Amino acid sequence: MTDETAERVKGRFKLKKLVEKLAAIKGRHTELVSVYVPANYSLHEISSQLRQEEGTAENIKSKGVRKNVTTSLDKIIRHLQLYKKTPENGMAIFCGNVSEKEGEALIELVAIEPPEPVKVKMYWCDQKFVLEPLAEMIEEREVYGIITVDRSEADIGLLVGKKIEPLVHMESLVPGKTRAGGQSSARFSRVREGLLNDWFKQFAEAVNKVFEGHKETIGIIVGGPGPVKEMFLKEGYLHDAARKKILGTVDTSYTGEYGLHEALERGKDLIKEASVLKEKKILQKFFEELQKPHGMAVYGFENVVKVTEQGAADIIIASERLSLEEVEYECDCGMKKRFVNLFEKNKQTCGTCKKQMKILGEKDLLVALEELANNYGTKLEVVSADTREGQQFFELGGVAALLRYNI
Repeated sequence: MTDETAERVKGRFKLKKLVEKLAAIKGRHTELVSVYVPANYSLHEISSQLRQEEGTAENIKSKGVRKNVTTSLDKIIRHLQLYKKTPENGMAIFCGNVSEKEGEALIELVAIEPPEPVKVKMYWCDQKFVLEPLAEMIEEREVYGIITVDRSEADIGLLVGKKIEPLVHMESLVPGKTRAGGQSSARFSRVREGLLNDWFKQFAEAVNKVFEGHKETIGIIVGGPGPVKEMFLKEGYLHDAARKKILGTVDTSYTGEYGLHEALERGKDLIKEASVLKEKKILQKFFEELQKPHGMAVYGFENVVKVTEQGAADIIIASERLSLEEVEYECDCGMKKRFVNLFEKNKQTCGTCKKQMKILGEKDLLVALEELANNYGTKLEVVSADTREGQQFFELGGVAALLRYNI
């Protein structure tokens, strides 16, 4: 994993936890302010808009709500003054009264410089923060291929997250079923068959080239009208790199870019099965190794850290439902590191001196595991608890490792 990829993954983990925290905040009134500043947008213009909104907020009838909104806007404006220029990816700021007690004000501000560019400019005041633009950034960006083919044209696209990226559009010279004048039916059929064979070869070359260059592709859906797509697959034009990733075929009414979208819509079940299958395979491998007398698998935080630091961990597996943090403490006995529940991190005592320990640093567990994996050339796989195997894995503790060799 490259440093750039590791930073992106780490940033996504951090953002996911922060979004979960902000989503849990519910305002008693319409007094939670969300501000999105797009990349390359002027902070001065954003501040000017917020000052205008501050003036508008003076018309709010409720004195308490009016004060909370204007205080939040003023706090955001003052925070923006700390920046000389807009951060590279823009920013999102959330501020408002987060107190759970009626009539009591606790104005908190959270500013985020996200791992991907902010594309919307927004000011919104509501009983909850607007988190959809950030939620899109933390969605899994699995890559699938989509190809559509018939006798006249063909297309290749990639599904990255929820977005289809059309890559290749090709048109063939295969004539329709009506033969040209003066040709016998048999001769026309042979010519047409030869041109179709050439067309399949030409399109297959494009498919092979695309998916040999996109090795991250999990699977490929093949669509198109009629039986042509099956003919294309049956004749063996595709290299193994692409052929082994074929998830199945779907009937579509069109080719072209519209056909790519139609193929995706009709092939959603194929993608769902592929994603679940990938997760189930790695967990089944873990449980198989765990049952062997000397199986190449360990579980539990301390064991995973130990084998990874010894260079023996091939893959670290972690459940996305984990809500623990890696916390570094200090006490009279020295520094200690523990994996603790978010609500228990301030209540930890030393097992030796029995004194309460002071927090020196903390990070989300998934972020800590990603850093650990990156430092020792190990891969991190984050799995859900949506499958039977995923739920069983979470109940076992939610952290394990498959080994390169027995230790």
